Amino acid sequence: MDTTRFIIHLIISSHERMKKNFQQLIKFRRHPYFFLLLCSTLLSSPAFAEQASEQKRAAKELRCLALNIYFEARGEKAEGQFAVALVTMNRTKSRHYPSSVCGVVWQKRQFSWTHDGKSDHPTNVRAWKLAKKIAQVTYLGYNRLSAHARKALDLTKGALHFYAPSLASPYWAKVHSVTRVIGGHVFLTGRS
Repeated sequence: MDTTRFIIHLIISSHERMKKNFQQLIKFRRHPYFFLLLCSTLLSSPAFAEQASEQKRAAKELRCLALNIYFEARGEKAEGQFAVALVTMNRTKSRHYPSSVCGVVWQKRQFSWTHDGKSDHPTNVRAWKLAKKIAQVTYLGYNRLSAHARKALDLTKGALHFYAPSLASPYWAKVHSVTRVIGGHVFLTGRS
């Protein structure tokens, strides 16, 4: 859909007042302030506001996912970082966890970096760029796939937990089944 059609679609898809505004705008298209009138009409459109709100929410979700990848797995190869991202996304689909990425990431005492007292600001520029790329691919791809397709493509085999044996031996790992070992992390099933 080209820009002109998109703008027209936004305006027409709104309620009746917006349709009247669009018809009035067409009459004034040669007016020197036409562009300003068009922009003000668009910005007052509920559809435009809804889209802007959704983009803002998605950007926040992507940042939370990238932070989790960065702080939990920045030392891993891309496959290991992707696996950590999948666990985060798998939790959003589980009834036992929050339904948003940020809700999952910031859920109390779920990921060690969120409560370790250290800065939550990425300092390794290269690792942060990779974490953001992996987050974007995972978030956009995961949410577009059906549940069946997600299950088939999930290299963690539905894992909801992971840990690094070189750093910790958590008590809760004993009650979950190991699905995979990827890099320095063990991935486990759990409540779903």
